[in-house]
Amino acid sequence: MQHKVRIFSGSSNPLLAQSICESLGAELGDVTISRFKNGEIYVNYEESIRNCDVFLVQSFSHPINEMFVELLVMIDAAKRASARTINIVVPYYGYARQERKSAPREPISAKMVADVLTTCGASRVITIDLHAPAIQGFFNIPVDHLTTLDLIGDYLKSLNLARMVIVSPDAGRAKTAEKLANYLDSPFSIMFKKRPAHNESVITHVIGDVEGRTPVIIEDQIDTGSTIVNVVESLRERGASEAIVCATHGVFSDHALQRLNHPHIREVVVTDSIAASGDRPEWLKVLTVAPILSTAVRIILEGGSLATLFKDAGV
Repeated sequence: MQHKVRIFSGSSNPLLAQSICESLGAELGDVTISRFKNGEIYVNYEESIRNCDVFLVQSFSHPINEMFVELLVMIDAAKRASARTINIVVPYYGYARQERKSAPREPISAKMVADVLTTCGASRVITIDLHAPAIQGFFNIPVDHLTTLDLIGDYLKSLNLARMVIVSPDAGRAKTAEKLANYLDSPFSIMFKKRPAHNESVITHVIGDVEGRTPVIIEDQIDTGSTIVNVVESLRERGASEAIVCATHGVFSDHALQRLNHPHIREVVVTDSIAASGDRPEWLKVLTVAPILSTAVRIILEGGSLATLFKDAGV
């Protein structure tokens, strides 16, 4: 690692930040993050970062607004400490589901978040599996959009599943499901749903043969788990076997893990883009994204193409 590189962690996922540093052979930077009695956030870098390439690791996990503002304060402190560049590593980019207006007088919050990060002084964003890839265009700074498709695909290969079918839970994930199906040499199916309200969904149609097959459901994130349970039960009604649920981001809000402890779900596979809280059930498999992120950081620093990270450069 270059002498002028410093990596710091916010409060959201220090274990992932430490793993990234270990992969790079670097020391995690020393930063003090605390709260005043009134809840205001205080940040102080305990080492010089003048003319350094600074990398700040912070996911927008629960409590999302707290983690977001904490990152803003870290960016501002780095800028005022004369950092050369401020690269934010945001494995999970919150507010990504609010990337367009679907009704009058709604915000486009994903764009607002991008504007605030840029205005505060971020030089580059490194993130994983955005809910909508078009969010990259909300930034006027470089965005490195990484994917866990190879990581998840390799794990699924190791299971040696018989009669597998890749399932997209909605039309928006169809392209990802098709790529995963091609990688695993498996058929794929698409489900169509409607949303009567936030965090609610109703399955209306299923395209593709799932009867007698092991469905592998691929999502970008699992929030409350309600949609996943609806998908699993709909597949079961059509004769599918126990499902394996795969997603990059395990948000797991509102008792999601209890919902996912379902008789027709064999395993749930997520990554550590969001830090796990509490005891991990046996049916929950967590893959680490530290090697992907550390390699991306190395390529950014040394020069080269991030496409070399992936088997399919078109991701």
